[in-house]
Amino acid sequence: MNFTILKKIFCGWLLSAVLLPQIAVPGEVQSLITSEIEQGTITIIGENHKRPESIQFFKTVIDEYLQQRKCLVVALEIASSQQTILDQVFEGKADISSVVIPPMIDHPAYRVMIHDLAEMKKSGKCLKLLAIDADLKTNSPRDEWMAMVLENQTEGTPILALLGSLHTLRRVDWSREDPSPFIAEILVERKYVVKTYPQVWKDKNCHTYNRLIV
Repeated sequence: MNFTILKKIFCGWLLSAVLLPQIAVPGEVQSLITSEIEQGTITIIGENHKRPESIQFFKTVIDEYLQQRKCLVVALEIASSQQTILDQVFEGKADISSVVIPPMIDHPAYRVMIHDLAEMKKSGKCLKLLAIDADLKTNSPRDEWMAMVLENQTEGTPILALLGSLHTLRRVDWSREDPSPFIAEILVERKYVVKTYPQVWKDKNCHTYNRLIV
């Protein structure tokens, strides 16, 4: 799959310059995202998998939003077949270790996040956790499946999703015929209000090989 490479990312933490008017520190970005979460919107925060910093940022966005005493659906890149187990975790009837999470995504901070979300729910927060990914038995493309699951959330409660950053792309100039669109592309095409924020984190050597794609 070929992509149009836009530009290199300089050393540091940022969200896409395509999506934000200027580079901001994480706390400012967090407040910006929170202020943009509204009834009927779908907000997708992209991540580089297995980055604890990404998980912490996502959690702070959720916490800040829930402090407004509003309701939120949190969608994660976990197979929909795990929804029943996630519901049991939220009800205190199962342990987080029972949830099957794809190896490329699974890491301790991710499971701690799910545990913390369950604790928020138990403390009275209006919060729902949604597993939206396809599993091996699903014939539909992953992004098409995830879009379908989100479309079935018809009550209008805003959705905040944490997915791999490529899934956040709302428009891609593909160089091959009939490319498979990403979830954000699919939802935008279907006239949903979609707000996307890819994350890029520096590595310990401050490498600049990470790139944005549009």
